[in-house]
Amino acid sequence: MSRMRLLNESNGQTFEGFCLVKSASVKTNIKGTEYLDLVLADSEGDCAAKLWDYNKELHGVFDANDVVKVRGSVNIWKDTEQLKIDKIRHTTPEDDVDMAKLLPCSPFDPKWLYDELYTLAEHFADDDLRRLVQYIMRENKEKLLFYPAAVKLHHATRGGWLHHTWTLTKLAKSIIEIYPALDGDLVYTGAILHDIGKLKELETGELGIASGYTARGMLVGHITIGISDVSAACEMLGVPEDTAMLVEHMLLAHHGQAEFGSPKLPMFPEAEVLAEIDLLDSKMYEMFDALSGVSVGAFSERQWALDNRQIFCHGHGFLKKGDSK
Repeated sequence: MSRMRLLNESNGQTFEGFCLVKSASVKTNIKGTEYLDLVLADSEGDCAAKLWDYNKELHGVFDANDVVKVRGSVNIWKDTEQLKIDKIRHTTPEDDVDMAKLLPCSPFDPKWLYDELYTLAEHFADDDLRRLVQYIMRENKEKLLFYPAAVKLHHATRGGWLHHTWTLTKLAKSIIEIYPALDGDLVYTGAILHDIGKLKELETGELGIASGYTARGMLVGHITIGISDVSAACEMLGVPEDTAMLVEHMLLAHHGQAEFGSPKLPMFPEAEVLAEIDLLDSKMYEMFDALSGVSVGAFSERQWALDNRQIFCHGHGFLKKGDSK
């Protein structure tokens, strides 16, 4: 990562502001005195930090993913910046911390994204699909407002689930206009619900950072979890079996190919559209992310998620020299 925003915005060798604790441990120096060894971070970078003469009763206890306010100075240790902390405390609601400055976030307000998707469903002609989508969204609203779409790779950001899902509905809208024979409500339903199982697959705290996978996520996976939850909702709501089956198949086939984790290949047009736009959005996200900070005429590092390709920054269109995604 690059230099922390906190340091870039501070004057001289001192700093004061909010950041995220990436790791924290209590250690003992050669004199037998305890100190707090941390890695602090924000949306732009991270840095090692030390709180010397640490006292648990005086300073408190700090763990990974805590949001804190710190004050101190910048030292150089072995040619690398290191932070010497003078004061540190946990944040309070009164601090009104802008989380977008501390960790990667969706570029759109999650509440706005949620309302956009919920309103989209409100206009479905198929009342069964409307009831299904809105019910599942209401039942999961708290998580939807901060959940990422992955542990790593595409949309692994706070609010990333909603961002990815909303993008799919925008892609779907254009395709539906080109192919009017498609059942638009069905495509939108698949787009909104295809990753609903990730709410139980990903081990995610309220900060919206996925630290790994739940036991259910490891053993069952988000596709199967999603189908189970959708099936249960359909039965509870009285959604006709034929309609429920179509939605279930779309979730089952949304990875498109067996080698990508789909137990079934898409077997009707709306399912094919969902698989294609899901793949497109994931690749576009990875490409723009890879190009972040790459100079015009240069290539990115090799990208594992893109078949180990290096992505070229041509300088045309949105991405200019020095621009981020």
